[in-house]
Amino acid sequence: MGMAPLPPRGFVSLVGAGPGDPGLLTLRARDLLASCDSVLHDHLAHPEILAHAPRHAEIVSVGKIGHGSQVEQDRIHAMMIERAWRGMRVVRLQGGCPTLFGRVGEESAALRAAGVAFEIVPGVSSALAAPAFAGIPLTHRGIASSVCIVAGHCATGERALPSGAASAETLVVLMGVRTLPRIVSELLAAGRSPDTPAACVSRGSWADQREVVATLGTLAARVEKAGLEAPAVIVIGEVVRLRNETVRPREDLERSRGGGVQPRAEGRRFGDEMDLRRGEVVRASDGLERPTAKRGSVPACVAIPPVLWFEEAIPTSV
Repeated sequence: MGMAPLPPRGFVSLVGAGPGDPGLLTLRARDLLASCDSVLHDHLAHPEILAHAPRHAEIVSVGKIGHGSQVEQDRIHAMMIERAWRGMRVVRLQGGCPTLFGRVGEESAALRAAGVAFEIVPGVSSALAAPAFAGIPLTHRGIASSVCIVAGHCATGERALPSGAASAETLVVLMGVRTLPRIVSELLAAGRSPDTPAACVSRGSWADQREVVATLGTLAARVEKAGLEAPAVIVIGEVVRLRNETVRPREDLERSRGGGVQPRAEGRRFGDEMDLRRGEVVRASDGLERPTAKRGSVPACVAIPPVLWFEEAIPTSV
């Protein structure tokens, strides 16, 4: 089966960048990046992924970080349309999969209304990847055969979690760190046991991934104590118990890799001006010129980083 043909000029590809690890980028996404004229990317796009773009391509950050600065959605629509009308191949790069709590519906509607041809290229969602990198299966025979994925930022104001969330065998919450106390309260009020195993995985698949494992009743306090921040994925359900059975000891992972896991390059932060071809910081967000490690020092895959364990009150039996 041959490679899919590249899009024509004046075309927009709505592409999922995956959860962060550059090794989880799809081949189709890589090929589109390598042939594009413009990349409009979200905040979470890894520098190693952006480095697939050719030298002539413009790379424009449109932000899209929760509760932070970002380009207005209507402006993103206009940027895509204007570039396509100029005959450019545009990659609109979103973290995870654009079809899951992304803006692919709004963006595709805007492109269609403007007469711009486009395609949707799915990516690996953090809803699946972050639990996997933490060793948590979302389903398991005899324990959980269904998964409910919800957006935690909906638990604000008058809006609550969906009615079926409390009874889901496995509940996965994206964008829920800020509203975690409210989410926990709603689930407990709906009858979910406070002893239900729960976990929070921050920056899943990145080299600095961190995790907290607790119970539903203690999760919010443990996450706050550990200082976990977004982006994070919350998993609630009996499958969290299985982590001890699926995670290999870190020393075994390092031996199998023949020398261990490389550290994440220091100094790369939102706002840095980077030479993406060399993987170096040209000017840091604090105004200081500070080069970092060369391209390639950021690992393509970090299997299981160190874990913060808070396991009291989690029964050992299933």
